[in-house]
Amino acid sequence: MANGKSANGLLIVEDDPGLASQLRWALGDDEVQVVHDRPSALAALRRHSPAVVTLDLGLPPDPANASEGMAALGEMLALAPDTKIIVVTGNDEREHALRAIAMGAYDFYQKPVDAEVLRVIVDRARHLYELERENRNLARMHTNTPLDGIIAESPRMLKLCRTIERVAPTDATVLLLGESGTGKEVFARAIHELSPRSSGRFVAINCAAIPENLLESELFGYEKGAFTGAARQTPGKIEYADKGTLFLDEIGDLPFGLQAKLLRFLQERVVERVGGRQEIAVDVRVVCATHQDLKAMIADGRFREDLYYRLSEISVLIPPLRERQGDVVLMARVFLERFAGQLRSRVKGFSRDALLAVERHSWPGNVRELENRVKRAVIMAEGQQITAEELELEDAAAVGGEMPFNLRQVRDHAESEAIRRALAHTGGNIVQAAELLGISRPTLYDLMRKLDIAVSAGR
Repeated sequence: MANGKSANGLLIVEDDPGLASQLRWALGDDEVQVVHDRPSALAALRRHSPAVVTLDLGLPPDPANASEGMAALGEMLALAPDTKIIVVTGNDEREHALRAIAMGAYDFYQKPVDAEVLRVIVDRARHLYELERENRNLARMHTNTPLDGIIAESPRMLKLCRTIERVAPTDATVLLLGESGTGKEVFARAIHELSPRSSGRFVAINCAAIPENLLESELFGYEKGAFTGAARQTPGKIEYADKGTLFLDEIGDLPFGLQAKLLRFLQERVVERVGGRQEIAVDVRVVCATHQDLKAMIADGRFREDLYYRLSEISVLIPPLRERQGDVVLMARVFLERFAGQLRSRVKGFSRDALLAVERHSWPGNVRELENRVKRAVIMAEGQQITAEELELEDAAAVGGEMPFNLRQVRDHAESEAIRRALAHTGGNIVQAAELLGISRPTLYDLMRKLDIAVSAGR
């Protein structure tokens, strides 16, 4: 931490000097920082990384309203989402407090300050911060994957990483399936690095990037004089990968005529160079990847079924980024840190509107698209926080796309959706809807009233 401060400190954001002094006395220890406005609060947050912040919503230049405090809250949550922020409100500002909690604040308390109550709230927030930090550290110890270059926290991706770890030590041929940009080559390299062949070469060839008339010689090599321009004997990529791993990317684009020759290699583990007669034994592990539907291509007669079964001893489906819950924000932060360092940029993070836009975007280009957008935004950013506009993404909050973090809101939304679906499926019949939901009819009526679902819609 900067200036040697630990992450257990407290930041007090209060424009009233008398109240700030009172808070400092009530909560005083060696790690209290006091600031009086939003810019100073954000600067202190970056510099000291406090565990807890008390934030007065009435800040200059408009202390009579909560707009400046709410803006500060949003920026602080985006900058330090793990920090526990306790908002300070007046007696008649409960609505602002509830809105702050919905935005992600940890708790609130009302003026006038009761020192003992406030200390309990702060101590509880600090304790929760420490527990969550410890849990994150433990999670990293248990779930961090040795798969180099793979950034993942979602359960689906962590399960995929465990699969790769189990498959890698074998010599089974692996077929990686997934949309373009999902990181298939990264997984292929991980398989190689975790295998007994890691000291050998990892040789990659893109079957879609090489003209058909050159691909055979590129894969299998050629003898001197085999064709015009073949001035010397040249081993192919398969031979070059001996004792290592051969990665055939975009295997779905392999010309049909070459598929039979590749199948023979996979069956016999020997190659014949173009223009040659000698069979050359090769010890190589084969990993393939494609974004195409190979089964549909088999049905259309464009891909050999026997080759498919040889290639897919182990099939691994890599999900698109839009299905990796929570990974997209994590990846965006990692890419930002990487590119900011490489480009010597002063960018430090994302604004709240940018994070919401990142979550909301469907990412048709997957990880490659995210990486490119973040890199471009780091280059073009005018401030220390990247905005949705700089990512060239639609502002999710501006179009009503913000997803709630507050558990009560999330639960209410889920309950409301389930009840509306049940009523729709049963034509509004309350008894049948309650049975579908697994609750009693009185409970369903209570929930409908609570969630403002018209009881008259049911029967």
